[in-house]
Amino acid sequence: MVEDKKPDNVVFNPETKKYDAALKPYATSVGAPVITITDTIAWKNRSISKVNHKIEARYLELKAEYEKMMQEFEFNKLIYNAKFNFEPIIGKVYHLYKRENGESFLSIIAPEECRFNALGSFYLNADQIWEKI
Repeated sequence: MVEDKKPDNVVFNPETKKYDAALKPYATSVGAPVITITDTIAWKNRSISKVNHKIEARYLELKAEYEKMMQEFEFNKLIYNAKFNFEPIIGKVYHLYKRENGESFLSIIAPEECRFNALGSFYLNADQIWEKI
C-alpha cells in the first residue's frame, strides 16, 4: 500500500494517522509568529559581573571586620596578660607600658606624666573589652 504524501504545510502524524497541528508545542503554519531564541548570554554575563562585584565587596567587608576583631583580640590578650594591682573601672582610660625586662603593666598614669615605655592607651568599654585610643 502506498501512503499518501501530504504537502509540507499539512501536519499529519503517520503513526497515529491523525492531523495533530494543535498538539505541537511549536507553530506549524506559515502565518504563525516566528520563533526566536532569546539571547541570554549578555544578561548572564552582566549578572555574573554584578554578583562577582557584590560578593567581592562583601568579602572585603568581612575581611576588614575580621582584621579589626583580631587586632581587638590581640590588644585584649596583651592587656589581660599584663600586670596590674587594681581592678579597672568600666569607662575609664588606662595606659599600657613595657618594662625593660619585657614585662608589660597597666597603669592609670598617663604617658605625658612619666617616662615609661608606653605601648598605648586603652579604654575599657561596657562589655569589658579594651579599645585602643
